[in-house]
Amino acid sequence: MHWAERIAERLIAEHPQRKTYVCASGISPSGSVHIGNFREIVTTSFVVKALRRKGKEVRFIFSWDDFDRFRKVPAHVDPAFAQYIGRPYSQVPCPYGCHASYAEHFEKEFEQALQVFGIEPEFIYQSREYQSGRYSPQILYALHRREEIYDILTSFKTGGSSAEERAAFYPIHLYCRQCGKDSTTILGFDDQAETVAYRCGCGHSDTVHIPQADNLKLHWKIDWPMRWQQEQVVFEPGGRDHSAETGSYNVASVMAEQILGYRPPVYEPYEFISIKGSYAKMSSSSGNNYTPDDLLRIYAPENILFLFAKYQPDAAFHIGLDEDVLRNYAEYERYAAGAAAGTLTGDLADALLLSQLGNPAGKSVSFGQVSSLLPLVGFDRALLRSILARNGEEIDELELQRTADRAEYWIKNWMPHKLVTIQTSPNYAYYHSLSGVELRWLRSLCALLRSGGLDEAEFMSAIYAICHHEDKKTMRSQQKRLFTIVYQLVLRTDEGPRLPWLIQAAGRERMLNLLDL
Repeated sequence: MHWAERIAERLIAEHPQRKTYVCASGISPSGSVHIGNFREIVTTSFVVKALRRKGKEVRFIFSWDDFDRFRKVPAHVDPAFAQYIGRPYSQVPCPYGCHASYAEHFEKEFEQALQVFGIEPEFIYQSREYQSGRYSPQILYALHRREEIYDILTSFKTGGSSAEERAAFYPIHLYCRQCGKDSTTILGFDDQAETVAYRCGCGHSDTVHIPQADNLKLHWKIDWPMRWQQEQVVFEPGGRDHSAETGSYNVASVMAEQILGYRPPVYEPYEFISIKGSYAKMSSSSGNNYTPDDLLRIYAPENILFLFAKYQPDAAFHIGLDEDVLRNYAEYERYAAGAAAGTLTGDLADALLLSQLGNPAGKSVSFGQVSSLLPLVGFDRALLRSILARNGEEIDELELQRTADRAEYWIKNWMPHKLVTIQTSPNYAYYHSLSGVELRWLRSLCALLRSGGLDEAEFMSAIYAICHHEDKKTMRSQQKRLFTIVYQLVLRTDEGPRLPWLIQAAGRERMLNLLDL
């Protein structure tokens, strides 16, 4: 059973009378949302799909934690933005001048990418929720029970506590009305007047009436369970950093039960994703990341979704934009063909189904074929289409254009060594380095090229027969060697597209000019 199906069945078993299953995820818009963060929402999305497949009504919510403080300036943002550290993201200017705020810029960037994946949650912007007064009763409630909240927090810490610290603890962040930052110290809470007094590092002091305040926010470990209760959440995943024994989820769960009287949602921890060749954690602020848009320039959205669906959430994996792209495409295409033929079953079939966006499985042209042919035809889409059609490929014009665009971007930006072209002059030095046996193979191939009249299957059988040997292992080795010789003479590389495709791209006369020396 696929992991999303397992979670869906657990939710139904634990909440049999539930009319609507609320599944949640959320991210702080600290910068461009990277593919590691993407695992948060895609995990929830798969569970949502599994529940809906079982006929259940689901509310899929995604919280933008844009009332969190701006902590540090990302690598790609003007260092002058350090002046805004301490303000909520929703009250920091857009670093590129194209949106109303820093938060909105990165929120909209990610939301647009999600549309491509068919992921359409209900977005909740926490800055609006807090500033609307929706959470004012919960803030008052937390302040009344602040000492109990303090006791729960300290129970998860190894250090001691003190009566003075306990009495001075307030489970809220307060943004100064003068400078807008959270460099404030709360001086006291008047439970009768429902006010808090504060002093800010900027020198400003004030008293805030909580029911009318728009500058207060609960601490994360009481804020998170408060929102579970508010939205009646039954499922939410979380990263490895939240999943430790003393991590946010366990602390929030105790808060939910003991302070709010709410049963914590089913929780699924997920592992971090790394960039191939890098041991550093992906980070929005460091710039060490791939965003969904980065991957969408190379992968179809279904391929990306399948990368996440095929792994258990707690399984770590890396993403590379090197030869791994060909391997990932080939794997997806193989499974899609199996699904179309009805031979793919089990978890992989479920993973593929969860990754589909409505396009028939197995219909897209092979990415490997396109990427091997494109440089040879000078990235000419019309010539590419002609070669594919002559070889009996089903061509969807829009899909072919998209695949060609992705392949061209990948080759030119990540794999420049694949920018191979058909040679304009013979490689005499290489030709004269061949053995007598290898030259005989080559002459036999040239004779086949001159003869014509064979379809692709017959032509390939004839080529394989050139290197016939009673020992199968030796024959395969000789066949591989013949292909390498052809690619070296025609492309000056050890590999290339299937020979019939190469011949069509180059033309028989041109092939003979390069091979028959």
